[in-house]
This record gives sequence, C-alpha cells and structure tokens, in this order.
Amino acid sequence: MFLSSRHPALASAVLAAALAALSAVAGTAAADLFEGDPYQSHPWPDIRREYLGQDARTVFDERVQVRGPAFAEDPMNVPVTVSVRDLPGVDRIVVLVDRNPIRRVLEYQPISALPSVSFRFKLEQASPVRAAARTADGVWHVGGTWVDSAGGGCTVPGSTRKDGSWTQTLGLVSGRVFEASPVPGADSAAGSRLRLKIMHPMDTGLVGGIPAFYVNRLSVRDDGDRELLRLQTYEPVSENPVFSFDFPTRPAGQLRIVGTDNNGNRIDARLE
Repeated sequence: MFLSSRHPALASAVLAAALAALSAVAGTAAADLFEGDPYQSHPWPDIRREYLGQDARTVFDERVQVRGPAFAEDPMNVPVTVSVRDLPGVDRIVVLVDRNPIRRVLEYQPISALPSVSFRFKLEQASPVRAAARTADGVWHVGGTWVDSAGGGCTVPGSTRKDGSWTQTLGLVSGRVFEASPVPGADSAAGSRLRLKIMHPMDTGLVGGIPAFYVNRLSVRDDGDRELLRLQTYEPVSENPVFSFDFPTRPAGQLRIVGTDNNGNRIDARLE
C-alpha cells in the first residue's frame, strides 16, 4: 500500500504499527531462541536437553534459589548455596554452569533431607550458575544466579596436587552435625545441619599430565543403614570438598558416609 505525502499523519500511524509488529515478532523470536531464559544464554537450550531431558518440561521458578558471590575472587573455590522453598515433592537437584568446560557440577537426591545443599566449585569464566529441581510430576523448576570471575578455575591444579600431599589424605572424612538448621522447612527445635568434608584432589582432567580424578558418589546413612541422601559429584566440585546438608529433624544415631571416586577408591567412614 502506497501512502502519499498528502496524508502524513496516516503514514506515520501505519509506520508505527508496522514497527511495533516487527518488534513483537523479534521479541517472540528472541524468547523462543533462549526458551525464556532470564540470562539469555546461548548454551542454555542445549544444556537443558542434555542434562534435563530432550522432552522434559522446565519452568523458571523463583522458589529455586541459588546464592553465590557477585564476583568470584578465587575461581577454584566459589561458594554456592542452593535451597528450594515452598515447592513440595523435590526428588532431585542438578547444579549446572553454562560456561564451564564441564557444565554439570552436582546431582543431589534429598531422600530424607531437605532440598538444600551448600558447597564450593571451580569456575572457568563468568557464567550463569543454575539449579534445576525436579518435582514428582516430572517438571524441572530452574533458578540461578550470575557469578562474574577472572576465571581459570577448571584448568589449574589444586594445592594438594602441587605439593603431593593428597596421597596422605585421600578419602579421609570429617564432619559434624549442628543442632539447628537455618533453612526454612526445618523445625527450629529439631532441625539439624550436617557439614561434611572429603579429602580428595578433585582433578578436572583439563590440566596437562593430570587425568580426571574425582569423587563421583556419596551417600549418607543413619545407624540403621537407611539412606538419608545421595550425591553424585563431578569434576568441577572444588578440591577437598565441603558439603552442608539440612534435615527437618536430627538424624538418629551415628552417621555413616560411603562413596567412591572415578578410579574405584572407596570412601567409608562413621561420624562420631
């Protein structure tokens, strides 16, 4: 349609409507490209398909909270806390880092624990850090935070690898149960927190001459050998990892920690 200069007001209105329509189409295309990702991260669609499932339903949900530093001063030890609030039936939590060379960091099954975990990980460059919590209906609820960093945390050896001390401490476990948990969902009178440390170099395999060597499975059991939680860890978890878990009540009796690393070394310890 041709509009002559005799009708400038009409021409302007038509042009404005056309531009608005184009803008709406472009916005929809961008939303489809990033699948609604608030960080508009190009790797996200592939990450979702690979780690959550090709046909899995995912929603971005503020009830899945990921807390970390705005800037990671030590990219080999970046603290992160994942907690899920007011979302019942969480059976698995997966922690992912978009711009790490190894994107999957940890998978956590709470079983009898609360859906919360704190630990440290290696960060190669500034990136969204995400947690996806799966509920009983199969839906993944995704939350995240942005962590800036000078980077390089995945491609340098840890301190115990440098000085060789890891051979004397490999597989040693220490831990403590605290009488109160600060996480919502725990009874303030009965809730508890377990802090656990595993001595291991947690090599990523991305340093020349040092193959991947890391704890890959951990399980916490009570004195009746009932499994309270299950953890699968991957190369980006920090050297000599420290984990914090929360329980709605204090676990009964002495706790047993069992696990393996990817070379078949066994972890088996009891917390006094």
